[in-house]
Amino acid sequence: MKIIDMPADWPADEAAALSVQDELRTRVILDEPGPPPATGLVTGVDVAYDDERDIVAAAAVVLDAATLTVVEEATAIGRVAFPYVPGLLAFREIPTVLAVLESLATDPSLVVCDGYGLAHPRRFGLASHLGVLTGRPVIGVAKNPFVFSYGELGPRRGDFASLRADDGEEVGRAVRTQDGVKPVFVSVGHRATLDNACAHTLHLASRYRLPESTRLADRLCRRALVVARTQVPVPGN
Repeated sequence: MKIIDMPADWPADEAAALSVQDELRTRVILDEPGPPPATGLVTGVDVAYDDERDIVAAAAVVLDAATLTVVEEATAIGRVAFPYVPGLLAFREIPTVLAVLESLATDPSLVVCDGYGLAHPRRFGLASHLGVLTGRPVIGVAKNPFVFSYGELGPRRGDFASLRADDGEEVGRAVRTQDGVKPVFVSVGHRATLDNACAHTLHLASRYRLPESTRLADRLCRRALVVARTQVPVPGN
């Protein structure tokens, strides 16, 4: 099994990672609408960790955006590339996520991350980081809120409430994807608008709370991690 190593110039500590965030954040593009929902391809990416073995499994699932049928899928196993630091989680997984995207035969087109874009304390979550590095439109759809509050939203599919920063800026939305279920948390990463990101999310979540892209990528990366555990020993054993 090939294991993706962290790049030689990868940030080694929190100060270096913050410096990289500051530089890359200036490259985020927010004035492009992104592709229309239900057109072209959409790629879901997700990761699963085995901290005991210091590995991360990344999965990418490419869907036909109109029919939500699987066009291609891929996985990669890598070393965890950074310590756990809230707000810097992208640095733990980006090398492996990039490797799995690069292994696809199809164009990843719009990418949907299980994470945040602008809805991040430094306005640069995984979706923004990945978008800047790949140049692709990327949106973040997270299962849980991070640090931003939101008001009440209605009980029906499509109801939403804004995620607001302390200064009132709308950095994302809590979106109800199915009647009566908990919302998901949508934010722009790169080269997309928030309205479009929410429309994509609702289209992709036609049957379940989570977008189909996220649901399938989550299942695939967990399967890949189970296989990796049989082949990668615990350090010191």
